[in-house]
Amino acid sequence: MKFVTFRRASGRPEAGVLLGDQAVGLAGAGFSNMLSVLASGAEGRAKIENFVHHRPADSTFPLSSIQLLAPVPRPPKLICVGLNYRDHAAEARQEIPKIPNIFAKFSNVVIGPGQPIVLPKNSRQPDYEAEFAFVIGTGGRHIPGYAWREHVFGYTAFNDVSARDFQRATSQWMIGKTFDTFAPMGPCLVSADEIADPHALDISLRIGGETLQHSNTRELIFKIPDLLAYLSSVVTLEPGDVVATGTPAGVGFARTPPRYLQPGDEVIVSIEGIGELRNPVVAES
Repeated sequence: MKFVTFRRASGRPEAGVLLGDQAVGLAGAGFSNMLSVLASGAEGRAKIENFVHHRPADSTFPLSSIQLLAPVPRPPKLICVGLNYRDHAAEARQEIPKIPNIFAKFSNVVIGPGQPIVLPKNSRQPDYEAEFAFVIGTGGRHIPGYAWREHVFGYTAFNDVSARDFQRATSQWMIGKTFDTFAPMGPCLVSADEIADPHALDISLRIGGETLQHSNTRELIFKIPDLLAYLSSVVTLEPGDVVATGTPAGVGFARTPPRYLQPGDEVIVSIEGIGELRNPVVAES
């Protein structure tokens, strides 16, 4: 199933399921938001499937009549992995990491498909990073790597927008990664059963018809089992936590000349089996 968060005209965010060119709202099944879906476990999933199969007419909305938001608009934790593709580590002139490089973004900077990436007035080096992300369903601490399928609810596309001048000003990356709007996510959250192998998905990013990044998740250095085991050895993972797994080569700062984001761009992150995450780029007013 493809899960979404959407908003009707002048309404509040709602959880739903995509069916072709329509969304089925899940409020009638007792799910007020996406976090309640993610925390509901197998019993909740069965309830959702039954509701969608027998959906009342007033729970179905054409996509043209609603606004898609980030599938998890306010994740409890938004965890990011740096330098997790060998080719990206090489272009950044960094050593291949022996343990995952972890940083975070604040959850209130998340935006959804179609919402604008706002270039901050005080940065001259705003950059893009196409990323594959997984979302926690069943949380836990000290999760063994072999049990990863029991804890991952599904997958989505992510753009780790980064202000390189702020990122490089200190040894701590977070401040350059968490400007407002710097966490586009979506367009949907694909349930894990829909993707046979999340470590064999094409991933790309293009701007203005030019493909700037193109790789496959098989090239990840630390894959989902590694990341789940490592992260949960430190902190309890919770339903709705989002883990963005890193970006391949082709980012703007490593190009000659550098290719930073500009007002008028449209950034398109494409991931096989998930779809396209499209975001326009505007200047801060």
